[in-house]
Amino acid sequence: MAERKTPNKGYQKLKSDLSAGNIGQVYIFYGEESYLREYYLGEIKKKLVPAGFEEFNYHRLSGKTLTMQELNEAVEAMPMMAERTLIVVTDCDLFKLPEEQRTALIALLNDFPPYCCLVFVYDLVEYKPSKTYKKLYEALDKNAQSVKFEAQERSDLINWIGRRFRALGKGIDAQTAEHLIFTCGALMTGLVPEIEKIGAYAKGKNITTDDINAVADPVLDAVVFDMTNAITKRDYGRASELLGQLLKKQEEPFVILAVISKELRRIYTARIALDNGKDKLWLMELWGMRSDYPARLLMEAARKTTSEWCSQSLLMCQRLDQRMKSEKGIDSEGELKLLLMRLAQGK
Repeated sequence: MAERKTPNKGYQKLKSDLSAGNIGQVYIFYGEESYLREYYLGEIKKKLVPAGFEEFNYHRLSGKTLTMQELNEAVEAMPMMAERTLIVVTDCDLFKLPEEQRTALIALLNDFPPYCCLVFVYDLVEYKPSKTYKKLYEALDKNAQSVKFEAQERSDLINWIGRRFRALGKGIDAQTAEHLIFTCGALMTGLVPEIEKIGAYAKGKNITTDDINAVADPVLDAVVFDMTNAITKRDYGRASELLGQLLKKQEEPFVILAVISKELRRIYTARIALDNGKDKLWLMELWGMRSDYPARLLMEAARKTTSEWCSQSLLMCQRLDQRMKSEKGIDSEGELKLLLMRLAQGK
């Protein structure tokens, strides 16, 4: 069963501290939701750096070329016409610093000046704290606040989508917002441009699923779900059309096959649920779904299948996966099209 989501204490503390005006000294920002990360960086900047004095009080440094001497000089620089300075360091992998640099960072953290706020931002680099470097780990644990920015809870995300559309003079109901999330993903970073595009396209006062389908750029999982759904309807033409769209976007065939296999496994579990009198709640728990929307779609797709078809379909995917990995010069795109045809024919 999927693990229950644990409360994000660092994120909640950041929100409450900002509301109270209590901004810490050292932060580590990481996680997949870059929209929220940039939003809270902006909020910290607004509170600490007076307009017109950014040159003196706000510094962005690249972690790739950063030296501790450069960081120390930035930290030691006194604020001008402000109480504090703000330093943002992007993609500095703290636990991979050379020993000399690591030692210097520990010393800085243990004697950090109160007039400075330092934020380490993990964007393209994954944050992996390691207790192997005990002194650095302890110095960060004692002096820095780690904040993970992750996909929001579904109710919060739906409310946020509603606010974004209202700002564009449009309305959207919860069910249609669920369809938007299913189609474009649950990250605000990706939803922002899609909301702008859909809002500009929609002629009516309220956003519809047709508006979303007309102009939204769907994520890979959504396209592959539509593809597997077409297969369960024995609609090879539609499945082949969707595959062509993915290949045109230069999605790798082995990646597409992996996602097809994943969706077929999910449909198989939905078929098992139906055969054993289980409902969508069982499916949601099994796959760790935050909404019943994808669970209902899976149930609908599974009703058009049998357990035997699901089992045989997964076996065909596994065989093609092995061939793609072992056979040199295999026509992966052609084999994918042939797989879809066989799946749609039930052979």
